[in-house]
Amino acid sequence: MNGGASISILRCADGSYYTGITRRSVEERLSDHVNGLYPGCYTYKRRPVALIHSEFHEQIAEAVATERRIKGWSRAKKEAYIRGDYERLSEFARRRGGKV
Repeated sequence: MNGGASISILRCADGSYYTGITRRSVEERLSDHVNGLYPGCYTYKRRPVALIHSEFHEQIAEAVATERRIKGWSRAKKEAYIRGDYERLSEFARRRGGKV
């Protein structure tokens, strides 16, 4: 992966979203969540989970920053991002005083 990383957003059985980052393949990391390999993980008691979005970033720092940003967003803003509805993302940013 040459120093890059992928961000994934999973939909949990309870309807919540989990945003994570991995330097491994998204498929491998998803399998970890699906199979409950980490009992302390947010997704463990919220299985089954489904991958609903993933993206690769060439730079690990960019991936980390994006993951942190997404984790701080409201559910509605995450859903707009997942849909690729960038107009709605802009609306959410304006509502929060310009913070994205």
